[in-house]
Amino acid sequence: MQDIDLTTENNKLKQMKLIVKDIRKFSSQSDALNFGGMKIKILTLLIILFGVLEGKAQEKKWTLQECVEYALENNISIKQSALDLEFASIDRMDAIGNFLPSLNASASNFWSSGLVTDPITNTNSTQTFRSSNYSVNVGVTIFNGLRNIKTFQRARLSKLLSQYSLGKSKDDIALFVANSYLQVLLNKESLKVIEKQHEITLEQLKRTQDLVDAGVLPQGDLLEIEATSADELTRIVQAENSVQIALISLAQTLLIKDYESFDIIEQEYLVPGAEIMDKPIDQVIAQARESRYEVQIAEQNKLIAEKDLEIARGAYYPTLSGSFGYSTRESDAKSFSRVLDENNPILTQNIGTVEGTGQNVINQSPNFLLLEQNPNPFFDQLSNNDGISYGLSLSVPIFNGFSARNAVKRSKINVKRTEFQLEKAKLDLDSNVYQAYLDAKGSAEAYEAAQVSVKAQERAYEYAKDRYDVGLTNAFDFSQSKFRLENAQSKVVQNKFDYIFKLKVLELYFGIKIADIKL
Repeated sequence: MQDIDLTTENNKLKQMKLIVKDIRKFSSQSDALNFGGMKIKILTLLIILFGVLEGKAQEKKWTLQECVEYALENNISIKQSALDLEFASIDRMDAIGNFLPSLNASASNFWSSGLVTDPITNTNSTQTFRSSNYSVNVGVTIFNGLRNIKTFQRARLSKLLSQYSLGKSKDDIALFVANSYLQVLLNKESLKVIEKQHEITLEQLKRTQDLVDAGVLPQGDLLEIEATSADELTRIVQAENSVQIALISLAQTLLIKDYESFDIIEQEYLVPGAEIMDKPIDQVIAQARESRYEVQIAEQNKLIAEKDLEIARGAYYPTLSGSFGYSTRESDAKSFSRVLDENNPILTQNIGTVEGTGQNVINQSPNFLLLEQNPNPFFDQLSNNDGISYGLSLSVPIFNGFSARNAVKRSKINVKRTEFQLEKAKLDLDSNVYQAYLDAKGSAEAYEAAQVSVKAQERAYEYAKDRYDVGLTNAFDFSQSKFRLENAQSKVVQNKFDYIFKLKVLELYFGIKIADIKL
């Protein structure tokens, strides 16, 4: 995953060969120690092997690509955006479910005691019995102002919006990581410039000491060089702190807590080609509008607002629903049946007399007996007592306290707001692309000017050095020339990485993803 310093590894291999050679020489001095020497050699080789592996583990350094990939996998903001995408997928499934009929089943079982009504025979009797009811109901929305269709379309737009938001989060984090990574490189290169100048100062300090001892230069020149050396040591410490702070900042961005061992690969980063600078700015802007998430997010928000308006208008239309139900019941209550009395089939009753004659009026009716019977079998009752119901339901909105009308008005306002946001996103993108283009162009010119300045300062420094060596200039003027060279070299490093970063920002606007950008 990480690159290994080949020079360090070669040195370790050479060291290992020398140790093994010494052990062989030691073990060959006595035959009695051959077996023990073999143990020593094996043990030593294992220790060296573990040392090499441990050194490799400690020397692991991060590339820009690895930092970006790690951040994309572990950043909290990206994880939250991924959760938003999951929510959008669930909302889409809800929208699909609105087209499907609803199916519900119910079952109940209860006991009754006292003077109760038998649910099967619908007769009153004093007893204790158990009864149960079972039903299945199906409901479907046939028409509701096309709100189901509009809701499904809105869910698809919301999912696409979440995808764009996730992509924007990844681009933002990747760009931030790249900036932090380049800042570490800048600080390290600045440290190297100061250290290199300090080495020159130490050489000059030794030469000045010799000239002072020879009486060619005064003692004040030596003190001036020593003061310059002390100042450079202070700036070296400050530069080292800047490197460490930049590394800690990058590690925190990656959510890495091991600050002490965290480091990046040091290599020569050349200025990449600037083919994009040759493209017309209008082409860069047009490509940015198609590929940048800012405009795409604003466009999706506008489309979602328009769908919300259509959904709100659907409340003006009636709602037509269909339903179908199946139900049955059973009971363990005892039933009664009327049976003709075989012994006395006719019941004769005197119901009155005729006025005037006094003749009795007789009524004859069948004589039925009530016989108690056990309940029918469970499944027979379910079959005999079942029933179905089906029908249509129409709901027409007439007056609902202005809620539907106000919802439409709010949706219209939101549509206008998203239109303004879309226009603003396009204007901001155009402005940002122009700014990025001018920044990259200005950084390129500043980098070229810094290179020219370094060459001029190098010649001036060599001239001042030659004059100082022969005593034609003092140590202060020489130190000032050296200081100007150091500033020029630092400017080159700073402008170099500033140009690289701004060039990559412009490439990002052109549609080149940060993960595909190579330094």
